[in-house]
Amino acid sequence: MATSSLTPTLSPAPLSEQQSIKIFARKETIPVRNDILWRIERGAVRTLTWAEDGTFITLGYWGPGDLIGTALTKVQPYQIECLTSVEASIIPSYIWHQNINALFTHIQQTEELLSIVHLKPISLRLWKFLVWLGDKFGRNLEQGKVIDLSITHQEIAEVLNTTRVTITRLLQQFEEEGVLLRSKRQIILRLPNKFTKKI
Repeated sequence: MATSSLTPTLSPAPLSEQQSIKIFARKETIPVRNDILWRIERGAVRTLTWAEDGTFITLGYWGPGDLIGTALTKVQPYQIECLTSVEASIIPSYIWHQNINALFTHIQQTEELLSIVHLKPISLRLWKFLVWLGDKFGRNLEQGKVIDLSITHQEIAEVLNTTRVTITRLLQQFEEEGVLLRSKRQIILRLPNKFTKKI
């Protein structure tokens, strides 16, 4: 008697792709394919595209638990850049439905960041972005909340659609006002609620 009826109708992904974890170095790009998503297990990445003149456009910042990949966007070109060393799991398409909460989180974070980059004045935009980064990548210290993400003034400017000079000036202003500290390329936020009310 034929046993073909026991053959599953949905072929599983190759063993090499079933929840396999890959390790990437800082500044390395994570390969993208339409049939997989990546779940960040450790580290931080940014997704980005670029304009015809070569200007980078940051689409989002992502950390542990976040899902990323071309299946979540229609933007082309699309690139995933590691901001730290990163461990990421391959999530094949046949189990995407098991990650519905992470997919909702992706949508929510994208819209939250989009709302921030349209705020005015630019000082409020920068502060809200720093608070957003602190909530996502921060940890509490005695002095305040440190953002555990090395991000350059140029990268912040690209996200907020302004110039590096403006970002440098505002960070210096915030530091003089005592609402943040800078040490070894780290930013420590202090009194965020009080400062937000002042703007």
